[in-house]
Amino acid sequence: MRTALRTRPLATAAGGRGAAPGRRPLGRAVAGAVLAAATLFTTAPRALADTSPSPSASQDEEAEAGPAEAGTAFRTAARLAQGQRGTASASTGDYLYWVFPADTGQRPTIEATVSLPAEQARQGASTWRIDVYDGLRRRQPCTYGHQERRAAEDASEVRLTCTLRTVRAFAEPWAHDPLPGAYYIRLTVSRLAADDLGRPFRAEVGVESQETGGSTAVGGKLSGPLLPGISALPAASDEETADEDGEAQAPRPAALAAPEDGWSSGWWTDRWLWTAGGAVLAALAGIFGYTLTRGSGRPHRVPPGV
Repeated sequence: MRTALRTRPLATAAGGRGAAPGRRPLGRAVAGAVLAAATLFTTAPRALADTSPSPSASQDEEAEAGPAEAGTAFRTAARLAQGQRGTASASTGDYLYWVFPADTGQRPTIEATVSLPAEQARQGASTWRIDVYDGLRRRQPCTYGHQERRAAEDASEVRLTCTLRTVRAFAEPWAHDPLPGAYYIRLTVSRLAADDLGRPFRAEVGVESQETGGSTAVGGKLSGPLLPGISALPAASDEETADEDGEAQAPRPAALAAPEDGWSSGWWTDRWLWTAGGAVLAALAGIFGYTLTRGSGRPHRVPPGV
């Protein structure tokens, strides 16, 4: 009986019911084709989306790239935001200018990299220097960094750094302290062989700032940041118009962009936290001193009228 039961399914499979097993592979094939088509249509757009560049990413890269040119004077300085990298190609002996905003409580650090031509094209060593001026065009000293460096004849690049003092909200006229507003960067070669004058070079400049907090805050403040007129470069220079006499008009000045958080004009600093903390500690110290010096009161042996 056990042998007959095991062989009956085999007989029916080979008999009249053989059509049913034949449909199962066909149904599975159709289902597999539908599933593959659905997978193709659902995954293909994702692959295309992954390979195509993101517009927002490209815009962020362009924003961080900074200007590709530099000015040759204060009025034509190229505008540079903090966190950007400005580049320029010029000839040895030219003065390159950039301008960036710095607000109260910031300690800017300027980094510059000068890429020099091949050593076969140079006749001797050179000395490069960066100088920083505030909105009143007063030269600001560097607290530390390599403001001036000498490049050997076979050097391929020179790196310069300059960290300014902390920008103050208010200062006396005689103090020459850095104030909020525009700051100009000037890059040039200070010592150079006469035969190397006019040779091409490439410069890259970047600015980063460190927030110092209320440790450097002062009581007063300026009514507004020091932002003198700045010429738009290169758009304004390309759109110069001629007046009735045929003379070219000067490029119109453009305002320097404010920092991301805006110019600081509020009264709040973290010094208020230190002031409040000091007041609380002084009150606790007074209460503790009173409990130590008040004693246990009038002795019970002393009459009340005494």
